Amino acid sequence: MMAVIEVERKSVYMGRLPHGSDLLDELTKICTDLEIECGRIEAIGAVQKACIGYYDQKLRKYKFNTLDTGLEILKLAGNVSLKDGVPMVHAHITLADDKGRVFGGHLSQGTIIFACEYMIEKFDGHAFRRIYDEETGLALWNM
Repeated sequence: MMAVIEVERKSVYMGRLPHGSDLLDELTKICTDLEIECGRIEAIGAVQKACIGYYDQKLRKYKFNTLDTGLEILKLAGNVSLKDGVPMVHAHITLADDKGRVFGGHLSQGTIIFACEYMIEKFDGHAFRRIYDEETGLALWNM
């Protein structure tokens, strides 16, 4: 079943995240502080190290890879919704090393910022809430 809900852009926030901090934690803190319950996130920059996840569909759990080197953020794209009543950032990240090799996956805690500029759009209207989906084993939007 496909569900479509219209939302309206309320605000756009742009800024720079602090060197040495956790990328996912910082984005989540901003969304919590600004009371963003429905939104979109983008970011570019670089990280000192990264932790990215891959969801194993058969095992129904995430596997994580740590890349302990400096990497360029080619693209971070994600959304903000509510899980258990609090803002949750769900983002995927694409990274490149000094040889142009590309790595990507689900942004996880342990990704440490070297330099990062972000944009967060806050939407009005329906607050998307994540609940456990039996079919996938994931916390998906309850539409």
